Amino acid sequence: MTDPRPSLPVMDLDHLSAMTGGDHDLAVEVIEIFQHQAQLWSRLLDPRLEAREWSDAAHTLKGASLGIGALKLAAACERAEKAGRSEAAPSTAHAAVLLGDVKDALGEALEAAARAAYDLTLAGKRSAS
Repeated sequence: MTDPRPSLPVMDLDHLSAMTGGDHDLAVEVIEIFQHQAQLWSRLLDPRLEAREWSDAAHTLKGASLGIGALKLAAACERAEKAGRSEAAPSTAHAAVLLGDVKDALGEALEAAARAAYDLTLAGKRSAS
């Protein structure tokens, strides 16, 4: 069975550039903020917690991911957030699947963000010399 969801980029560097006005230093700073937010909030992506707690974490990660163009992560976070805030909270098993998707996308986004920060730092050094 194929996934009916559209394929989204792990990280849209054009989006990041637009959000930071093409400023490489600012883009690196935004990535670092994202990495910090991910470290803080990912601890709450636990299906055994109350749905409100992990859906709040998903909401915060969604906002941080949109700031750097991590669109695949933002979409996973949105699905988890909506499920966690619905009138009937999902089962622990369903929450585990949703949060597993978030964690998978988060790992990809963190890897892409680290690579982008490295590339942006190099580009900044090249343009400064």
